[in-house]
Amino acid sequence: MGSNTLWSKGTQATDLVEEFTVGNDRILDLRLAKYDVLGSKAHIRMLETIGLLKSDELEKLTEGLDDILKEIEEGDFVLEDDVEDIHSQVELLLTRRLGEIGKKIHSGRSRNDQVLVDIKLFLKDETLKVRDEVLKLFERLQELSEKYKDVLLPGYTHGQVAMPSSFGLWLGAYAEALADDMYMLRGAFNVTDQNPLGSAAGYGSSFPLDRQMTTDLLGFSSLDYNSVAAQLSRGKAERAVASAIGAIALTLNKFAADCCMYMCPNYGFIKFPDSLTTGSSIMPHKKNPDVWEIIRGNCNRIMATEGQISMLCSNMPHGYHRDFQLLKDILFPSLELMHKCLFMAEYMLENIIVNEHILESSAIYDYLFTVEEVNRRTLAGMPFRDAYKSVGIEVNEGRFSYQGSDGSSDKGNLKASSLSHTHIGSLGNLCNDRIKAKMASASEF
Repeated sequence: MGSNTLWSKGTQATDLVEEFTVGNDRILDLRLAKYDVLGSKAHIRMLETIGLLKSDELEKLTEGLDDILKEIEEGDFVLEDDVEDIHSQVELLLTRRLGEIGKKIHSGRSRNDQVLVDIKLFLKDETLKVRDEVLKLFERLQELSEKYKDVLLPGYTHGQVAMPSSFGLWLGAYAEALADDMYMLRGAFNVTDQNPLGSAAGYGSSFPLDRQMTTDLLGFSSLDYNSVAAQLSRGKAERAVASAIGAIALTLNKFAADCCMYMCPNYGFIKFPDSLTTGSSIMPHKKNPDVWEIIRGNCNRIMATEGQISMLCSNMPHGYHRDFQLLKDILFPSLELMHKCLFMAEYMLENIIVNEHILESSAIYDYLFTVEEVNRRTLAGMPFRDAYKSVGIEVNEGRFSYQGSDGSSDKGNLKASSLSHTHIGSLGNLCNDRIKAKMASASEF
């Protein structure tokens, strides 16, 4: 191609095409290096059982792959400039070091099923890592819920003071929300936990491959049985994982938004050590919730991941297309953000400072207990609508006051245990033990 073309920079067209089509793939591929070697180790063991490798060749190839795996783990593995991808690099190293037998490693495989195996093994590990991080945050939320279960917290609807809540109820709510998210994560793991190896380019192989053997060796619980279906799983596994971390991100996003609001001096419900907040360049009094704001923003980015994957994977017939390469560009950074957000959320909560005297601070909470009073009068025999109307009149005339079950009219002395909330999931019956059991069940994968 001549250099007078609009897009030419004096570089050969083939180089420009390669640069454009490869993109970040070589960098992202390095995350899959370990899994490519593990997939190859299982594959060659199977090849030996069907007569495509001799036992001494298997031994040499296994040793060679173990050497490469050690280099990967020690950070010494590199993808050379003139090598197309991670699969080619591993095969090239084996051929350099072992000679012709290195070329036998690809029998019965295509790069299509190779990359599928690598990604699925990678996503399984990533999903388990997210699971453990969610469990740690869950345990912190439950611990704090129990610790502050008797400390009242104003509940809001439509941004207006509504009804009494508690720190136990608030923190416990997000713990249970994470249990729901865990069910989605388990579903994503199950979608991913199926072995595509042996589907080759999507239509199987005339070699008598033992796909059950590689499934067992690689620790998959099942197979993608149909070779075409195996290729259809490209994008589906990524979308399932994106959906699951998107659910977690939504929970974290809302919690981060709560924390930003509750840290505001207009609320003053919680605070954090100065070392975990940032200041203003001109306002010396500011204590900004930057960590929570960054968590909130990054979780929005994570939630957008599923949509990007869905759009990328639509409008393509079955089989492999180069578009799929871009999935790593979309999902891998989001997984990194997910790990960071979960870590920072738990770290911040480890240092949370709860205001245990919120209701003493302002007259805006005088009407926090109107529903309590309506319910008290209803339980005493007054029809609900009459009780509602009578309390409303007292509010309008400025005569409303509320006394707790202990007879105290000082709202600053009221505790969650002072209120008659006893049903399942209420202020006085948080059911944290049942929520813990729910999470234990959801996280069994």
